[in-house]
Amino acid sequence: MKTSISITTLLIAVLTIAVLTSCNGTHLSLVNVNAPAINYIFDSDGTIPVTDTADDIELIGMEGTGFLQSRTLPVGETGTVAEGLYGYEYRIDLTEVAGILNIVCISSFRIVFGPVESLDFDGNGSNEEVYVVTTGGLGNIAPSSVDVAGDTLTFNFSPGICAGNAPGNGDCSFFFGLVSTYPALLVTSDIHAGGTDYNLEARAPSHP
Repeated sequence: MKTSISITTLLIAVLTIAVLTSCNGTHLSLVNVNAPAINYIFDSDGTIPVTDTADDIELIGMEGTGFLQSRTLPVGETGTVAEGLYGYEYRIDLTEVAGILNIVCISSFRIVFGPVESLDFDGNGSNEEVYVVTTGGLGNIAPSSVDVAGDTLTFNFSPGICAGNAPGNGDCSFFFGLVSTYPALLVTSDIHAGGTDYNLEARAPSHP
């Protein structure tokens, strides 16, 4: 038996795929790097003066205070891989946050970042958009994926960044970073944890 498909049906299918693709957005590529090697991407001698902003995280039902750390690096030196670009790094720390029952975990961090530049962060000859400092630095949880929707980036964590069963036992993300052509300003970002969104101050590019 022959099956016929109308032009209208085909158009609907194509449009549906297009809408779903638009809704799902795209993903950024991630690469693991080590410190202090990553510093040489921005500075020829590996010495970088940084500027940090930290905002407290107080999760509902948990004791203790964590924080979101956002860091900016000076514009990359002439002759470096990141020449003319600004570096941005983020870290979420719940080390001192604790609970007994229903331990809360952060599943995502969202920020309006704007255009992301891709670089060869690990020196393997291919470019990536996000680097994660998994050795030589702090942390035990890395982003599992990074979604893009317009100018907004969502860093997903699976497993999540969780409070501990006692102070000092909570999780802490690795530093994860990106580069931009724009210098920094302070914006409102948010984390999602235990079904609640929390607004936090962070550093991000001053893109138009």
